[in-house]
Amino acid sequence: MKLIIAIIQPYKLEEVKEELYKAEVNLMTVSEVLGHGRQMGVAEVYRGHKESGNLLRKIRLEIAVNEDFVEPTIKAIIKGAKTRETGDGKIFVLDLKECIRIRTEERGGQAIG
Repeated sequence: MKLIIAIIQPYKLEEVKEELYKAEVNLMTVSEVLGHGRQMGVAEVYRGHKESGNLLRKIRLEIAVNEDFVEPTIKAIIKGAKTRETGDGKIFVLDLKECIRIRTEERGGQAIG
């Protein structure tokens, strides 16, 4: 099991979700976060408003997957989020030691979905 964390541009969320659904990845957590990478707070346009400063609006996706879905998930995120511009984001893949579905108390890969 892996936990995939992706930081993407807010305006790319719908495209990323569409690609994930095509890859049969339906379970995710989405959060609005602030941060910056190499662009170091370079001004961006978000929902028609120019934003600048140290921290920029980003979207954080957290997706727990079984081993068979790791590469399809990564490829879907890249396909949906890539603009070839600085600030497209990052993907982190972490080992997921345990997953427990609260309702049924299932554990491991079955609890993921």
